[in-house]
Amino acid sequence: MGFKLVCSFSRVSHSIGQCFSIKIIQAVRMHSVCVAVKGRTESVLCLSSSTVDPCFAERSPSCGATRHVLHIPADLMALWRMMMLPKYQLLALLAFAVAMVFLENQIQKLEESRGKLERAIARHEVRAVDDRHVQEGVREVMADEEDELVVIYNRVPKTASTSFTNIAYDLCSKNRYHVLHINTTKNNPVMSLQDQVRFVKNVTSWKEMKPAFYHGHISFLDFTKFGVTKKPIYINVIRDPIERLVSYYYFLRFGDDYRPGLRRRKQGDKKTFDECVAAGGSDCAPEKLWLQIPFFCGHYSECWNIGSHWALEQAKYNLVNEYMLVGVTEELEDFVMMLEAALPRFFKGATELYRTGKKSHLRKTSEKKPPTKESIARLQQSAIWKMENEFYEFALEQFQFARAHAVREKDGELYLLAQNFFYEKIYPKTT
Repeated sequence: MGFKLVCSFSRVSHSIGQCFSIKIIQAVRMHSVCVAVKGRTESVLCLSSSTVDPCFAERSPSCGATRHVLHIPADLMALWRMMMLPKYQLLALLAFAVAMVFLENQIQKLEESRGKLERAIARHEVRAVDDRHVQEGVREVMADEEDELVVIYNRVPKTASTSFTNIAYDLCSKNRYHVLHINTTKNNPVMSLQDQVRFVKNVTSWKEMKPAFYHGHISFLDFTKFGVTKKPIYINVIRDPIERLVSYYYFLRFGDDYRPGLRRRKQGDKKTFDECVAAGGSDCAPEKLWLQIPFFCGHYSECWNIGSHWALEQAKYNLVNEYMLVGVTEELEDFVMMLEAALPRFFKGATELYRTGKKSHLRKTSEKKPPTKESIARLQQSAIWKMENEFYEFALEQFQFARAHAVREKDGELYLLAQNFFYEKIYPKTT
């Protein structure tokens, strides 16, 4: 089987150059070596590897006509066969080429993906290490900050302050902090300017004593006046003004069960509080009620002007803005519980100790007798009582508001509320 090219030419020369000048008109598959054409002359292109002269004419004995045959050398035959491959082979070659290009492209993409994955894993590992370092750093910073904490309890006399302070003393070893009593000369609640500077310097710079719990009968001191950026945490407890005055009156005469052998300033005076009020005595005068307001007002002269409305407003301002928590004697257990939740570094275990400890409410004033309604009514007529009571009611309202959001009562027992906030929508996202 070969291929026939019907050629148009007038003569055929033995010259190769003239053979290549043949104009191809038509190419068809042929099954015979001889096809009659016009003029009984046919031109046949024979695919052959013959090494004879590539261009010559011969007569076909079977057809009786002159046949012009062109023999192609072997190297050109191979090229021709490649050009004349069947269609399915061409399609196969094309498909193979496309598949190779596709596979090469996929391999390249896989290599790129692997590189991205390796880089992502490396970033994740680095980030994980960084996160661990950050978390460790945060824990260290938080621990360092807790070790720098200073709490000041500028206790108002006769507000159950000794009972509360004893809890701090009982817990200091277990919770690893120091307790320091601020003992002023003659229990003067106002420090001199130079003592204020010394006290501020001690509280902020005495690292060997940190964390520290300071307590004493001193009025509020504003640390920012002395250029201090890290202020201490203030806490306090106040009491119903008349109840506090009655307790103080009997304490000066009979002392308490904390140090029963200690001689008191008014010891020997057997007069009752009611008798003092009826007689208009100085120890039960309305002016003696003026104590809780100046303790919260601070080291300003106006704070100690009895009946000063400015002092009342300044005391309210400080209570709200400078104190973390102010409790009331009448609800001391709630105060202790809230402090344990807010400052566990100092007060972890305080609630249980308050409920079961031997020193709970240890200091009780001896020989104290409740005043009559007449004595109470007489004191309540004074402007000083009205101001002190206004401050007490203000403090009670603030405390009850804080307690309502921190404590619940069930079956006669108090329970702290669990954490009721969380974080979400945190950006940027971490992988």
